[in-house]
Amino acid sequence: MRPKASDAGDPGLPYSGGTAGGPHLLIVEARFYQAIADAQLRGAMAAIEAAGASWERITVPGALEIPTAIRIAEQGSQSRANRVRRIDGYVALGCVIRGETSHFDYVCGESARGLMDLGVSLGLAIGNGILTVENEEQAWARALPDEMNKGGGAAEAALALIELRKRFGVAS
Repeated sequence: MRPKASDAGDPGLPYSGGTAGGPHLLIVEARFYQAIADAQLRGAMAAIEAAGASWERITVPGALEIPTAIRIAEQGSQSRANRVRRIDGYVALGCVIRGETSHFDYVCGESARGLMDLGVSLGLAIGNGILTVENEEQAWARALPDEMNKGGGAAEAALALIELRKRFGVAS
């Protein structure tokens, strides 16, 4: 039986991991549905570590805050005066489940637009793992690592874009 989306998340999940030799990714996760976020995070961590990369994560309240958090992190990563570790790519994780109002449409559209704007205008390597679903069952099917594993897919997308930047000599 799957847990309810509103169940408390796993407090034992780490905030960083992987190996130090490969690319370094920042996972930015919306924790509105904590248990679903935990499933997505497990998939993303496994994909990043399987690629020999390292990661750290930060959390934000909801999907709308993810693009802003990525922009802030990128600014900090670019600053030579800052002692923040260089970030090569980003993994956006979250879940938006349709409700009774049009709020769903705004959150889905604006979070996706924000990520796309960052990717296109700044050339950031971002894997979009924000689930936009009709119900909790669809969310679980996409979040669980042994099912659709959209967290792992978002991490793999970010890693592919990092590799593409490297191939074309674009500094991260």
